[in-house]
Amino acid sequence: MNKLKLSGFLFFLAGAFALMGIITAEAFYPSGTGYTTFHSEVSDLGATRPPNSIIYQPSSSIFNTTMLLSGLMTLTATFYQHRYFRKLIASIPLGLFSLGLVGIGIFPGDKTPYHGMFAMLAFLSGGFSAIATSAKITSEPFKYIGILLGSVALLTWSAAVFFPTIIVPFIGIGGAERWIVYSLVLWLTGLGGYLMNKQ
Repeated sequence: MNKLKLSGFLFFLAGAFALMGIITAEAFYPSGTGYTTFHSEVSDLGATRPPNSIIYQPSSSIFNTTMLLSGLMTLTATFYQHRYFRKLIASIPLGLFSLGLVGIGIFPGDKTPYHGMFAMLAFLSGGFSAIATSAKITSEPFKYIGILLGSVALLTWSAAVFFPTIIVPFIGIGGAERWIVYSLVLWLTGLGGYLMNKQ
């Protein structure tokens, strides 16, 4: 397996692992706790924000491990794709995105301010990564899909942070965050598939 296909394999695996890990952590989260996709952030699976942080096992361990391993796989994939393409405009945001995921796994929601810092790093650098990699190392039609998904992630984050009345009343803070997270997961998985099949 050459460097390009290995990077694609790891990107795809990281995206799929993140998606299935979140689903599994949600499945194990106790019912009747008030956890909903409307009101609850994805990171609540690891730990809710202080004060009075709540941690439920095994959901917490599943989520935190998922983020950590997904970040490490993405970081390794970034190294191999950079050795092939040599484009810093794609590799730098990818590296920051990877570190953001690792930080989310190491610092759950109850670890302030670190969790919030790494989550913001992952959201913003992830959106920029999707746009930069799509524009610089992929071709159409996936190029346009990646740019669209990255734009959705960044615009949703901006709306939720700076203009919350536009989006939060309709889909909740949890729904808004999932628009960001799942846009990036879809892009990451798609990028992996693209690179594995690139000739």
